[in-house]
Amino acid sequence: MSDFFGKYLHNLSWASEMKEKLDRKMRFCVAEARKADFIPYTTENGKFKPNFINWWTNGFWPAMMWQMFRMTGDSLYREEAVRTEKMLDEALRNFKKLDHDMGFLWLIQSGVHYQLEKNEDSYDRVFFAANMLAGRFNPNGFIRAWNDWDPSMDRAGWAIVDCMMNLPLLYWATEMTGDPRYRLIAMTHADTTMKYFVRPDGSCNHIVIFDPETGEFLDNPGGQGFVSGSSWSRGQSWALYGFVLSFLHTGKKEYLETAKKVANYFISQCADDWLPRCDFRQPAEPVLRDNVAGNVAACGLMELARALPEEEGAGYARAAIRILTAQEADAADWTEKVPAIFTKCTSAYHDLSGRHITMNYGDYFFTEAVGKLLGEELLFWYPNREENGNGGKKE
Repeated sequence: MSDFFGKYLHNLSWASEMKEKLDRKMRFCVAEARKADFIPYTTENGKFKPNFINWWTNGFWPAMMWQMFRMTGDSLYREEAVRTEKMLDEALRNFKKLDHDMGFLWLIQSGVHYQLEKNEDSYDRVFFAANMLAGRFNPNGFIRAWNDWDPSMDRAGWAIVDCMMNLPLLYWATEMTGDPRYRLIAMTHADTTMKYFVRPDGSCNHIVIFDPETGEFLDNPGGQGFVSGSSWSRGQSWALYGFVLSFLHTGKKEYLETAKKVANYFISQCADDWLPRCDFRQPAEPVLRDNVAGNVAACGLMELARALPEEEGAGYARAAIRILTAQEADAADWTEKVPAIFTKCTSAYHDLSGRHITMNYGDYFFTEAVGKLLGEELLFWYPNREENGNGGKKE
């Protein structure tokens, strides 16, 4: 049990119980995954649904395997992580289909593999991904999000709040090479996000469209939330955790203050039952949840708590645990009826087929959070932290 978080658990055995449940469930999931020729993302009719290799969530499955290996020491999980890491080489070969999600895809699994075992192939994968992400930087101050998969739309000026979680890949590249360009790109994008995405009350835009030639703000469509100006909860969680991570990598106090602002808003919107809605400003009906938002936010709140003095951080730690325990009680499936855990993940408010489904990254962030409760010190979003001097907090 973590000395830091144990004091905030009402049920001291809860984290250990979750470890046992995760181990049982993930053994079943690994057996199912090895029957497939794709990396698991979601499920359909009790089975993993076919998925293509460039899908942005594919790094979460091997990352979850590394989390389980760290938690249990069982080589089954290491073997599955390495197997699927190699599968992702096809996505690197088909790099024209990649977008801003390179950190999700490679830092948290190949970066971890390199840190643990100094595997040079893993290093090359992460460094290639970092250069791909850096190449999407628009000198007007933002990293371009998506490609133009719809010929009728020009997305050259589109940026999204999700990208805050991919910036650690760029910080990693600077820390590993000494070249400041990657860190400067990341910080410029983070500064733009503070200015144009985070509102005074701590809520966030999902998408901001800039003029790609001048950097002028053009629009902020609703994206995966309810409408423009609403508050897509997963976007809030990406911002919360993303700004904490940018603070850990840079020591810039404005990032920490921004993370606190977003965290305070997030907590205020779900403190009634600790079950985040898909959009905090959605209509009362239907009651639409997003387990991913809750689990991401919980991980961010836990790192925020550790970054603050204990008396200030305690409230964030307690909120994280309340979210985790509430969502587990409400939506976790520990049976072998389906090879996934959380059942109320929602891809986007207006995606009717994507409401209350399973998503591998909802399970990943829960696993990461349980690891923190049990004392895991390796932060997958900052795998080289111990080697980077003074805890990664640079002056």
